[in-house]
Amino acid sequence: MEQKAKNSVVAQSKAHDANTGGKMAIPRDPGKAPIATNDSRALAVQAVASPHVDTAPQTGQPGAADSIVHETLDHAMHASIARFTHGLSPAALMGAWFDWAIHIAAAPGKRMQLAEKAADKARRLSRFAIECSVSTDTDQPCIEPLPQDKRFADSAWQMQPFNILYQGFLLQQQWWHNAVTGVPGVTAEHERQLQFLTRQVLDTVSPSNFLLTNPEILRKTREDAGMNLVKGAQYFLKDLQMAMTDSPPDGTEDYQPGRDVAVTKGKVIYRNRLIELIQYAPLTRTVHPQPILIVPAWIMKYYILDLSPQNSLVKYLMGQGYTVFMISWKNPDADDRDLTMDDYRQLGVMAALNAIQAIVPGQKIHATGYCLGGTLLSIAAAALARGEDDPFASLTLLASQTDFTEPGELQLFINESQLSFLDSIMWKQGYLDTTQMAGAFQMLRSNDLLWSRVTGSYLKGEQPFMNDLIAWNADGTRMPYAMHSEYLRKLYLNNDLAEGRFEVDGRPVALSDIRAPIFAVGTEKDHVAPWPSAFKIKALTDTEVTFALTSGGHNAGIVSEPGHPHRTYQIGTKGPMERYVDPQTWAAETDKQQGSWWEAWVAWLDGHSSALTPPPAMGAPKAGYTAIADAPGAYVFQK
Repeated sequence: MEQKAKNSVVAQSKAHDANTGGKMAIPRDPGKAPIATNDSRALAVQAVASPHVDTAPQTGQPGAADSIVHETLDHAMHASIARFTHGLSPAALMGAWFDWAIHIAAAPGKRMQLAEKAADKARRLSRFAIECSVSTDTDQPCIEPLPQDKRFADSAWQMQPFNILYQGFLLQQQWWHNAVTGVPGVTAEHERQLQFLTRQVLDTVSPSNFLLTNPEILRKTREDAGMNLVKGAQYFLKDLQMAMTDSPPDGTEDYQPGRDVAVTKGKVIYRNRLIELIQYAPLTRTVHPQPILIVPAWIMKYYILDLSPQNSLVKYLMGQGYTVFMISWKNPDADDRDLTMDDYRQLGVMAALNAIQAIVPGQKIHATGYCLGGTLLSIAAAALARGEDDPFASLTLLASQTDFTEPGELQLFINESQLSFLDSIMWKQGYLDTTQMAGAFQMLRSNDLLWSRVTGSYLKGEQPFMNDLIAWNADGTRMPYAMHSEYLRKLYLNNDLAEGRFEVDGRPVALSDIRAPIFAVGTEKDHVAPWPSAFKIKALTDTEVTFALTSGGHNAGIVSEPGHPHRTYQIGTKGPMERYVDPQTWAAETDKQQGSWWEAWVAWLDGHSSALTPPPAMGAPKAGYTAIADAPGAYVFQK
């Protein structure tokens, strides 16, 4: 059976090689990876043809040139507008506003309710102000901040007039939430967009953001005799310079891959135009026969899973007796604009499986995917499961989504208008830039990522904090045009994978075909892949699924080494024939455990692995897999 699995992987890999002529270009330097000279794709046509709509006449037919010119003009206009809107579609924003404005105008009852709420909030604030003025004791506030809002936690905010300022702000914030919520006739999508936009606008005028209305900053200014403002001005000018020169933040130089992070010993044993495959040198005398393949997301550098030695997931797995392979993705540039999702599957997952089965023949593989890498791994696993057997001993999905109906606040940026706009931005560049992706994530967490920076560094004069995880986060990557457009439309917009429409080799794949046991991890504060969305893998598959919910966010929750303080997790297993339990009920009924989910995962892997044996050789020279370079390889250094 294992041989059949190997043949399946090899056959698919050879099929892809046949399509590309079987040639591969090896880059001479890490900054530029050339495309194979025999690539049959027409880049010039792709540069002006949307990868998701095929309405233009074929080349050589009447009107083909005119159609290309028309489409080019549309793309150029959208790309020009995007420079002033930071990538947001004005049509999408105006559509939400018009939907709300028309329906609120036709809802006198809602308007009356809002007027009553405004009057009530004004009375409450006035009464609070009067009570505070006649009494030295701090009275009960009119409104409490949301649990995640820490802007007004300092006791200085309870002094006059700052208590009145922040209470008035929170009441206003609450009123605007009521104003854009529950308006009869407004679509749920537009309602979410308006909630998000009003929150963004109001956050800009929060009293915590200004010197004269923030008692913490005033106190700091008195204590430092104004030097905090001098330091803050210096930090601001540094950040401005970094933004203009596209240089990394101060402190990242202390976390260089291969020197400070990504230092686990290994060899690059395979390279193509898209990946380097790293095989790590064993740390134990014996290992489980089943190796582990890690498929990180290409929206990030792989070494988040091999940070400093004390929090490296790779090193931890090896210390537990596992042979680990890691995919390191190339950072795509304009030359890679035509790479598709299937290229990432074939040149990434399938090529890596082919190499591992040559190095560790006759053994199934524990495959692990992180974020977008987990989604890709699920697609590859579903496609391979259509055969008589597949190469996987197990699948582990870390903060990964397979059903995109509830992707959290990211769905605010996923609609037809916004994606058409985004297509034009990528059409011009050939990729989605790191700064554009970072801007979207900053908007999702503006209090944590943007305004905390303004108050902490620019006004309080505090040195920006830096550690290995923050430095890694600043080492961004790009997303190629064709792949990213296809990914957003087929998965986020249309939800093709969960609904059985996503095609591989001309046939739809079904997650229910997967038979390998699954270990899925969600994180409590995930703004990229909300854990209830990751939890849906339980409803989409007919195999054994173990789900772990860990404290922390999308990155910090995954990098959760044993001994990390204040870490908790919940874990439970659903058998193939057991009833489905919704995520909220599951969380309420599952006990929390102290410690790291890593330990629970390794115990699960041990239960699906064979007895220890001597470690395999590094590479397989007879099959063409030899050491090309030391880990971390060349692709990780691409900017």
